[in-house]
Amino acid sequence: MPGPSGRWDGGAASGPSSSMSPMASQPDRPIFIIGCPRSGTTLLQLMLHSHQRIAIPTETRFLLQAYNSRRSFGDLRDPANRRALAEWITGRKETKFGDLGLDPREVVEEIVAGPPTMGSALGIVFRAYARKYGKPRWGDKRPSYFKHVDVLRRLWPDAQFVHLIRDGRDCVASLKEMPWYTGSVYHAISAWREAIDYGRKHARTLGPDSYYELQYERLVADPAAELAELCRFLGEEFDPQMTEPQEIARLTVPPKKTWHERTQDAVTTERVRSWEHRLEPWEIALAETVLGSRLRAYGYELSGEGGRPSPGHLARYARVALRRRNIRCKRLIRDRIIRYREPGPVACLLGQPEYDVAASA
Repeated sequence: MPGPSGRWDGGAASGPSSSMSPMASQPDRPIFIIGCPRSGTTLLQLMLHSHQRIAIPTETRFLLQAYNSRRSFGDLRDPANRRALAEWITGRKETKFGDLGLDPREVVEEIVAGPPTMGSALGIVFRAYARKYGKPRWGDKRPSYFKHVDVLRRLWPDAQFVHLIRDGRDCVASLKEMPWYTGSVYHAISAWREAIDYGRKHARTLGPDSYYELQYERLVADPAAELAELCRFLGEEFDPQMTEPQEIARLTVPPKKTWHERTQDAVTTERVRSWEHRLEPWEIALAETVLGSRLRAYGYELSGEGGRPSPGHLARYARVALRRRNIRCKRLIRDRIIRYREPGPVACLLGQPEYDVAASA
């Protein structure tokens, strides 16, 4: 469905020039929050969702699944295939579409009537969520998106990415305590290292108009200053309501997610350096040995606690890191093979002239 101006409200299929300032860029560019799990991405999501112009839901978990299954839906120029995709998104419990509070029938019909690409169909869902709150701009949050920026850029070439970075030792300590985390300390350490390395790559390839980093410790110490800078990057005016995310958290964070209960309190620095009493000496030693240069690069001082990790711990970490790297390589190879057999383009076409109702009337 077109917006009030007759223009399709969504991400364009081609991003702005890197020479353009954020304020001069399109006001409806998608925003994606990325980072190592337990970096504070939920807090940042709530802060951005508190902005009067931005709507970002909790993790939806249908975006990557839909993209990876794109061949099964066929050529989306066929309205029947768009309907099948729309019903898959809105009808499967595991996609968490129900958490958005949208009318599935309305969303299905909007996708069927919309542009014939995967990015357009997914963008329509997020746009409907933003419209529910009377906001013109949407985004999504999922920590693991840092590994899939290439996919997100295919779907929304003009997207902006906000990478939240937290002391890796705090991330590891927090992951250990999560009821849903099934990995080991070795996996947690590897995940933080991967997030940092991917971030360095994204900074080089995306540039300052599309990629932005901020640190959790600075964010919680001075929310107003850090969020003002973030808003400048996004091309938005700073909204003071962003500094009180606990207000929206009390309305949107489910009680069952006990690991997010602190988001319902005022922003605080009390969890900074909590790794000092949450990690065992050998875990600190391993994390600081493996992540040392990366920690120092972001101003995190090394404690030296635990001394040198044992050869056994180092060997086990190396095996885990290698296994994770092989999985990533296989994913990339699989995706590149599928790209050669795609039934059609995937980039979002919302906002393009051929879909501008007012222009074609």
